[in-house]
Amino acid sequence: MDKQMKITNSSVVVMHYAVSDSEGTLIDSSYDHKPMAIIQGSGYLIPGLEEALVDHQVGDKFEVSVSAEQAYGDRHDEYVQTVQKELLQGVEELTVGTQLRATTDDGEQTVIVIDVADDEVTVDGNHPLAGLDLRFDVEILEVREATQEELEHGHIHSEGESCCGGHGDDDEHDHEPSEEKTGCCGGGGCGSSH
Repeated sequence: MDKQMKITNSSVVVMHYAVSDSEGTLIDSSYDHKPMAIIQGSGYLIPGLEEALVDHQVGDKFEVSVSAEQAYGDRHDEYVQTVQKELLQGVEELTVGTQLRATTDDGEQTVIVIDVADDEVTVDGNHPLAGLDLRFDVEILEVREATQEELEHGHIHSEGESCCGGHGDDDEHDHEPSEEKTGCCGGGGCGSSH
């Protein structure tokens, strides 16, 4: 770890973050658990946060405001749809907040159940934070060059770990799982654009 190394594309960045809405309501924080580790420039974070990290270094603590446009985009009313419950046969639990995978013109997408009636279910395909301006409090804990293997795989490997293999039965990685990004390690957290 180089304390003087500045964050550039392909840097590994380990950081704590807390994210709030424009009213100051806390949405998520890594301070209560493991810090997030990302490869800068990989598109893992929302664009506004990724851009704000450039040229920071270990020990930096800063705030950044990110507009909805540079975060999860605007809300789209057409992403809210009501469907007949019979179309969702086989889904065990249909309650408000349940996440479902839907096939759309743009491919597979996660939708969230926002209302359940007798015969109908209303789902929302907007990201839960769409339309919100966000504020991040960030603390940079580590900055280093990504290994070639990390760059090829697009995510961070813990020390002594290779190719998503973990350590025996321990398949934990240095980043948080996401409901939307899949693959051998997942991705995301609140700072994720995926």
